[in-house]
Amino acid sequence: MITVLRLDHRLGRDTRITTHVCLTSRAFGADKVILSGERDKHIIESVESIVDNWGGNFQVEYNENYKKVIKEHKENGFEIIHLTMYGKQVADVIPKIRDDNKDKLIIVGGSKVPPEVFQQADWNLSVTNQPHSEVAALAICLHYIMDGDEFNKSYDDGKMQIIPNNEYKQVVKNE
Repeated sequence: MITVLRLDHRLGRDTRITTHVCLTSRAFGADKVILSGERDKHIIESVESIVDNWGGNFQVEYNENYKKVIKEHKENGFEIIHLTMYGKQVADVIPKIRDDNKDKLIIVGGSKVPPEVFQQADWNLSVTNQPHSEVAALAICLHYIMDGDEFNKSYDDGKMQIIPNNEYKQVVKNE
């Protein structure tokens, strides 16, 4: 199981980025996103609507207390992965992470990540040591963890499905 914890969501300011964290998590193979910070019912409803329309068992929930989320996941044997530009390069350590067969909690930062998140993490990972988007870091990290299998994901229970086409948009309704 792969769960993504989005730290410190701020209403209004972070709506687009947090939504993209959720969409990227789902598309790249995570099972769940937990949002912390300010409660944003709109994002949760939006992601639930996407799952309803496009399929899958992806879950999104809110938990104000990110410390409790990290502690519970650690106690349940999850490997804690914090994405940060200050960490070890993901490509250098991914074989250890991918091959350990542990459930993962991937932490995606918000406005300012508290020092205890760095300390609690089993891995502080970077995709580059330059400033970059947390959404890009999440996509790259999940791609490495999934070893490319996310490209083959499909959901038979969705109301809609994209038919890949080089010339125009093609969406089929599965009703």
